[in-house]
Amino acid sequence: MCRSIKTLRPPMTPDVDDDDIRAAALQYVRKVSGFRAPAAHNREVFDHAVDAVAEATRQLLAELTVRGAPTT
Repeated sequence: MCRSIKTLRPPMTPDVDDDDIRAAALQYVRKVSGFRAPAAHNREVFDHAVDAVAEATRQLLAELTVRGAPTT
């Protein structure tokens, strides 16, 4: 795993917003694709991948259970 990928949040921090999630998704897609920015002919598929990863991240964070964390 790349050491430059930042942790999105500590396990018990509930204050992750959409900007944080989008930035993490973009970072992931850039890493996997090997492109910092896609060429014009790849823009749509690149953006779609970022959206899909962001949605998966939202779902993960919403459903993740951390032992010892306060319940809300």
